[in-house]
Amino acid sequence: ISLYSIIYNVKNFLITGITGFAGPHLANLLHREGHKVHGLIRRTNGMEADILDVVSDEVYNSIRFHHSDLGNYRVLRNIFENNSFDGVFHLAAQSHPPSSFEDPLGTFDDNIIGSANLIQVIQDHQPECKLMFCSTSEVYGNEGMDGRKINWEDKMFPANPYGASKAATDLYLQERMENGFIKGFITRAFSHTGPRRGKNFSISSDAYQIARMMKGLQEPVLSIGNLNSVRVVMDVRDTIKAYYLAMIHPEVNNHIFNVCGDVPRKMQFFTDKLIELSGLNNVEQKINKKFWRPHDIHYQHGDATNLVELTNFKEEYNIDKTLEDLLNYWLEKIK
Repeated sequence: ISLYSIIYNVKNFLITGITGFAGPHLANLLHREGHKVHGLIRRTNGMEADILDVVSDEVYNSIRFHHSDLGNYRVLRNIFENNSFDGVFHLAAQSHPPSSFEDPLGTFDDNIIGSANLIQVIQDHQPECKLMFCSTSEVYGNEGMDGRKINWEDKMFPANPYGASKAATDLYLQERMENGFIKGFITRAFSHTGPRRGKNFSISSDAYQIARMMKGLQEPVLSIGNLNSVRVVMDVRDTIKAYYLAMIHPEVNNHIFNVCGDVPRKMQFFTDKLIELSGLNNVEQKINKKFWRPHDIHYQHGDATNLVELTNFKEEYNIDKTLEDLLNYWLEKIK
């Protein structure tokens, strides 16, 4: 540990799932705040370079990558025995609800067993390390379908195997924290989007297809799912800021936070806004059965009061900017 690190309170943070959607944005924020960033990735085939679509060379070169599957406790143990972390942002997961219907056992293996291994290795080898578990609003299912805000103390009633896998880990970590085995907190992130969101997710799927139309690679027929469901969608860069503010707050331990925006909108709004931003005319919207969830969540609005009151979190990105950046991301990505 350098003298610089001590004077300027530089911390070592590990991000699991650093090559996913939110991980690279979190790496950008941690680097900007002067911290040392470690990233855990599953494979050693150079996949880490994929994050260069949203991180600079400077940020990328500053990250220390570690290779391990979360299902491999032995390798995880070696990483934690040979490195010291102040905090772990646990973002790694199979996070696509429709895919969880196709492979529920694989989803459970990735999201429950892998998380349990991580919790155990921190408990055994670095009990002072603070763990953030990225749960999800999917644990609530249709709890808020009557139009009210979902409170973090409301019951979990997941509507898909992905939500069930997250709820299981959510409950296990609550028990570990409550009984003093580990320091940490849980974030239940509601819908968020932005640059790097996978094209198999709603909103980003629209942006990807529209970008292809703008480049003449696709006819102006947009495949859509259920656009009548209602969500509070936030920018990914605001979402990871909430994670960070909770991590560095000295009083945050054994807390559960909803992380969400505060303006509920029909999914139709985001589709129409992306078409408007593109300048395209006569785009036909056509329902595709592949994009239709067998059991959808109809209305979802979260209560993030405790997060705001404790950390002073507030959104910085308006939705127009988020959607514009997402569309531009795909225009650049598919060139």
